[in-house]
Amino acid sequence: MIIDLRSDTVTKPGTGMMRAILSAETGDDVYKEDPTVNKLEAYLATLFGMDEALFFPTGSMANQAAIKLHTQPGEQLICDKWAHVYNYEGGGVSFNSGVSCKLVDGVRGMITAAQVEENINPPDFYHSPLTSLVCLENTTNKGGGACYDFSEIKKIKAVCDMHGLGLHLDGARLMNAIVAKKESPLAYGKVFDTITVCLSKGLGTPLGTVLLGTKELMKNAIRIRKVLGGGMRQIGYMAAAGLYAMENNVMRLAHDHTKASEIAMVLKKQEYVLKIEPTETNIVIFYLAEGLSEEKFMSDLEKEGIRISNMGQGKLRIVTHLDYTQQMHKKVLEYLAAYKK
Repeated sequence: MIIDLRSDTVTKPGTGMMRAILSAETGDDVYKEDPTVNKLEAYLATLFGMDEALFFPTGSMANQAAIKLHTQPGEQLICDKWAHVYNYEGGGVSFNSGVSCKLVDGVRGMITAAQVEENINPPDFYHSPLTSLVCLENTTNKGGGACYDFSEIKKIKAVCDMHGLGLHLDGARLMNAIVAKKESPLAYGKVFDTITVCLSKGLGTPLGTVLLGTKELMKNAIRIRKVLGGGMRQIGYMAAAGLYAMENNVMRLAHDHTKASEIAMVLKKQEYVLKIEPTETNIVIFYLAEGLSEEKFMSDLEKEGIRISNMGQGKLRIVTHLDYTQQMHKKVLEYLAAYKK
């Protein structure tokens, strides 16, 4: 039995999702004639109270399209130093949009309104890039699934409005944050200009992210998707998986959060663990005690059929998900508790 805790992207469609996929009504989405895609887009636009939605194959492409919609070459966006758009999208910010990133030293991947304000370049100082966009990530990946306090998001929005900046949310695991904090998607739709909602992480679909936005911004979204190579044909099969996930897999995210918390509690008691980040959702990030080999630890886990991720800089990551069963969980807890350095 392989217990794969490297990411919540390793899941496979269950019986219900496969039935939805196989029975999906499809059409050519490049012509906007796929009824299931159209239904998914309408569902999410309504859920978040946003004007329009567009289905993308990946979260990175959707984020990159959003950045392109908000900016012009030579401009600059503000984000945390651990932001996915900077660290894990292949340099796409500069390659696709000709934009640079002003990196902010936030806490667990989260920045404050005060930090945003102090990092805005003076618009009349032509020697520096024009600041045009702020990108937030919720939950934060490198921050261990941390969730923003929504009151701080509203403060950031006020700063953006004051300075005429766009506000984009990388919502790769947004539904985890909404479930954990008992928030309303509509509240997010009122604050952000654009939002990406990923369906292939905790929600368990094989692929797909939906970009949501205001009518004015989204009018060019399908063109940008085309330029990035994201036009798809009978993709309703995957949109059906997305609809199934939204209707069946959102509230169960709480079970993943509970399992992650239980893993964190066991790790906190172990001498071989130096530090563990606060665990709010389905990601556990921890550091081994000084002198211990991360490679050996991961190899020892692998021998037991347990796989986790090494994120560099000493960060080890465990991610719980819908394919991680209670039987698997029991084995992982017992092994971590009994492990000898």
